[in-house]
Amino acid sequence: MLAKYLNFVVFSLLAFPLFSQETSKKLTARFITDDIKIDGELDEPVWETADRANEFWQFFPSDSVLAQYPTETRILYSETTLYVAFRAEAPNDKYVVATLKRDFGGTTNDNVSLLFDTFNDGTNAFFFGITPYGVQREGLVADGGADFNNTWDIKWQAEAKRYDNYYTVEVAIPFTSLKFKEGATKWRFRAYRWNLQTNEQTTWVRVPQNQQLSNLAFMGELHFEKPLGKSRTPFAVIPYINGLTQKDFTTDETDNQFKFGGDAKIAIGNGMNLDLTVNPDFSNVEVDDIFTNLTRFELRLPEKRQFFIDNSDLFENFGNSFNEARPFFSRRIGLARDTAGNLIQNQILAGARLSGKVNENWRLGALNIQTAEDANNEIPSYNNMMLALQRKVAARSNVGVFWVNRETFGDYEFLEDRNKYNRVIGADYNLASADGIWTGKFYAHKSLQPGDSKGNLSTQATATYNTRTWTFTQDWVYINEDFRADLGFVPRRDILKLGNAATRKFYPTKGALSNHNVRFLSILFWKPTQDLMKTDHIYNLRWTANFKSQAVFTTTVSNNHIFLNFPFDPSRSGGEPLPANEGYTFNQFNASFTSNNTSLLTYSLEATAGEFFNGNQYSFAATAGFRVQPWAQMSLALNYDGIRLPAPYSDADLWLLTPRLDITFSRSLFWSTIVQYSNQRDNLGINSRLQWRFAQLSDLYLVYNDNYYTRDFGPRFRSVNLKVTYWLNI
Repeated sequence: MLAKYLNFVVFSLLAFPLFSQETSKKLTARFITDDIKIDGELDEPVWETADRANEFWQFFPSDSVLAQYPTETRILYSETTLYVAFRAEAPNDKYVVATLKRDFGGTTNDNVSLLFDTFNDGTNAFFFGITPYGVQREGLVADGGADFNNTWDIKWQAEAKRYDNYYTVEVAIPFTSLKFKEGATKWRFRAYRWNLQTNEQTTWVRVPQNQQLSNLAFMGELHFEKPLGKSRTPFAVIPYINGLTQKDFTTDETDNQFKFGGDAKIAIGNGMNLDLTVNPDFSNVEVDDIFTNLTRFELRLPEKRQFFIDNSDLFENFGNSFNEARPFFSRRIGLARDTAGNLIQNQILAGARLSGKVNENWRLGALNIQTAEDANNEIPSYNNMMLALQRKVAARSNVGVFWVNRETFGDYEFLEDRNKYNRVIGADYNLASADGIWTGKFYAHKSLQPGDSKGNLSTQATATYNTRTWTFTQDWVYINEDFRADLGFVPRRDILKLGNAATRKFYPTKGALSNHNVRFLSILFWKPTQDLMKTDHIYNLRWTANFKSQAVFTTTVSNNHIFLNFPFDPSRSGGEPLPANEGYTFNQFNASFTSNNTSLLTYSLEATAGEFFNGNQYSFAATAGFRVQPWAQMSLALNYDGIRLPAPYSDADLWLLTPRLDITFSRSLFWSTIVQYSNQRDNLGINSRLQWRFAQLSDLYLVYNDNYYTRDFGPRFRSVNLKVTYWLNI
């Protein structure tokens, strides 16, 4: 029955007429042989001959008027380089720039930005952003604009010049840093801008406010005077050396290490990248944020390791749209559990990763990584592999198939037969209409492991209809009790889920609000192995108000039901758990407010109150930030969760305190310190990092980590890292 329903929905939507977006704006890039000095001045005569993209439209606070402060974009190119110039008018010279560090936040810095869809597929694009201080950020855009990854790094130049009522920007992007079709004469392209002085977001091609500003359905055309040559990405070698000293005070063990290894990047044709790594070092130069978890399930954290970033959507985005079952999750590689069940680092010996565009319609991904044996912790050596193939269909949709394999070839006495290998195969259809109104995902996956090949299914059918005034979403998910994805993210199994959401959006013509909306959400879970018994439901009604100042207020009332299939202690205190095979229904109220990000002093407040299982919950969160432009940012985040349960169950007062200090001495020297106190994790952690970017994408890190127990205060773990990486193009 479920399979018939999925087939009906998929083929109905495939048959839905998808009309290509009418492109009304075009810009011609002139071919030049002159040299351009990248200094932000725009004083070379050749800039006066360039075609100009202007008449930017507002996206926020309104999407129906031209920009209050105009922006102009010009583009030239030579045999080797794409040159871009901006002139951005402003009310005065008090520009909002929170940092001089690369990969700045777009919502807290004035900036101009570029999107280049070099294969004209409406699905993937390169992104570049620059502030009035010449600070750069770059990223990869996937899923038609829904997936934005700013951990990607490549070599390019940008400089800016500030004036009393405008600033100018010059950009030079080597064609070797991009991928495109040989002989191309046209890319899809859009420029947009965040003007935080006036709380105005503007875009060259008009984007309706119900869509994301990064949506690739709304693009203009960039035409080249003469066809482009080959995408000649150079052979890049990125070696590292790392000296580490660390002490585990629990075991009283000290460890001193000196490691070296590196990565290589090799271009394959015009659209493919081959990434190689030998003895990679994924040490803690950047610490993960700690969180308080009141749920029964694991939470998914983002991947930050550069080796996995290029075309990451080609590997990571198979599976469930709402993170309920993904067959591949790269953070699994390099981590394993010891004999006590603790998560520890597992050495990666070497790996290779091929990914990118085969041609305009096809994308290919192949990954193979070998991890090391750790006999003391009963961890076998595993080979981790994934193959993925994706084809564009219709205007912006695609169909993909994949195979994930995690397998050990060794003979280990401590390893159960069921864990010798795990394989997942499947197919996904990703729907994205040309006008951005329809999006969806439909997939079917199957896992295979020793002695278990029947059933093991994971499936989803979800579709969203999004217009200016209404958004509707329906979501069906089925995950079999025996479905396994050892390299994936599957927080729960044996579920049948139905989700529905309806949102009504309003756009006042007067007053302080830019827009506001009301959303009703309904999510229900059943357990197939227990005669479709309902195990969970979530019903909530939410009102969100977006102010013209960029402040946001949200209030939510919710009704929740949870049937516990296993004992669970909501306080996570180690006390008496709530018994299994009982259901709990409870109501909660939540309200939150986030202030205008453009102010030097910013803050956010959130409160939750109501019932919680068979007791009550009172939660409060507050964040305050202050910046000294553009040199320093200071913030303090406080989270409190109070849980009150009747005897014999445990109460809890869970605190999470996070002070943070970021200082940018220049555009190449940065110091950041974060302190994270969590009594739920019994840990006080300090991470302090000095980073010197001594050349493009080449860094020296000095990192100090210190951790203490919070219950019986005492040292837990301490380390000092000195690491150097160097990016060398050959």
